[in-house]
Amino acid sequence: MPPPRPRLDRKAVVDAAVDLLNTGGGEVALNDLAKKLGIQPPSLYNHIDGLPGLYRELALRNAQLLGERLSQAVIGKSGSQAVLALAEAYRAYIKESPGLYMASLKASGNRPEANEELRKAEERVVAVCLAVLASFGLHGEDELHAVRGLRSLVHGFATLEIAGGFGLPLDCDESFRRMGVMFIRGLESAGGKNTGS
Repeated sequence: MPPPRPRLDRKAVVDAAVDLLNTGGGEVALNDLAKKLGIQPPSLYNHIDGLPGLYRELALRNAQLLGERLSQAVIGKSGSQAVLALAEAYRAYIKESPGLYMASLKASGNRPEANEELRKAEERVVAVCLAVLASFGLHGEDELHAVRGLRSLVHGFATLEIAGGFGLPLDCDESFRRMGVMFIRGLESAGGKNTGS
């Protein structure tokens, strides 16, 4: 007699979708997801609101995981040390969960109906970044521009790394560290402060 199938719920569906994304690329089809779960595709609708609903759930999972990773990385740190820790944690997260991360980016531009839970999870990520950058004397829009800059640097570097875009025999960790240091110097110049390390 085969072992009983684990109880299927929304979390199990999202877990399976995350696994498919991280092992098979940045796309997930409902047929593939149902096959992985050992059910018929229509049964998925008992747990998610079709493909758009699945991608909203994936965006929420991504924001929650990223927020937790970044929060943990900067505990007890400030100034340039915190910026480097934040950037490295962000980079590591992208490399560990590339499919989920990229799928969440695709979903983020096409969900005006995003729910309160997702909005709060995404705001937490931004709040962690703002807290780290606070010691550089930036205010208002300057802080938000700096968050965008940091996000863009990490995203670009990590996605190039995943794609094998750095072919030279040069240490990527060192390149990333130097990029972080240059970004910090720019923050110090913009904010008129030297936070040290």
